[in-house]
Amino acid sequence: MHTRQEKMEAFGRLLDVMDDLREKCPWDRKQTNESLRPNTIEETYELCDALIKEDNINICKELGDVLLHIVFYSKIGEEKGAFDVADVCHKLCDKLIFRHPHVYGDVVANTPDQVRQTWEQIKTKEKDGNKTVLSGVPDALPSLVKAYRIQDKARNVGFDWEERRDVWKKVKEEITEFEAEVETLYNNAETEEAKAAAKKHATEEFGDVMFSLINAARLYKINPDNALEHTNQKFIKRFNYVEAKAKDQGQDLKDLTLEQMDAWWNEAKQFH
Repeated sequence: MHTRQEKMEAFGRLLDVMDDLREKCPWDRKQTNESLRPNTIEETYELCDALIKEDNINICKELGDVLLHIVFYSKIGEEKGAFDVADVCHKLCDKLIFRHPHVYGDVVANTPDQVRQTWEQIKTKEKDGNKTVLSGVPDALPSLVKAYRIQDKARNVGFDWEERRDVWKKVKEEITEFEAEVETLYNNAETEEAKAAAKKHATEEFGDVMFSLINAARLYKINPDNALEHTNQKFIKRFNYVEAKAKDQGQDLKDLTLEQMDAWWNEAKQFH
């Protein structure tokens, strides 16, 4: 691993390269906050993909891509006279120090839960900090991640189940309500107006089901986004196995029976 001096030199080299590109490259010179934003989102998702796969080579690569964007936005801020990368670093350090009084002050917190109990209260006391408990949840977060963050923030101020097992009653209640709305939608709604109303209600109830399941995952210390992505990757591997088996036998998936696909799917379970 590198020394502190080598790390500082590497960061300085990155700043030098950014200065060169912004001055000499037509594409880099043209970029704005708005034009970079879609790429930033893409790079962040690519980093998340590498993280969940524990692919260290690509984690390193994608961290570099995300860091490039941080430096790029800082350079644009400097050109506008608004802020520079030093301001970004100092604001981050100031925030971290303020939010960790158990490290930089005289507050006692010996466990992660003790730290989290005061986290939201600390943030609302910050200058220019969150004005309400939930105001710190970005609107642009993916819905599943947003639901988890909303629930977690509410938990930090005591709004949570007293016993985590109590959540299952709520989950079952929401599933029952969703089933009732779906039954209305597909079997009891006779007019287009009734169908539209039933679909709206079914959609709302399905959202409630998902929200309650995310709550259950949180209570049992399971990250629902990571869990779903692991299942996505597992499904992809198993489905690819089925598709490969079909190709090996000169068959097309759409011509197979469900029984045939299930047989190969069960084979795939042995490997994935």
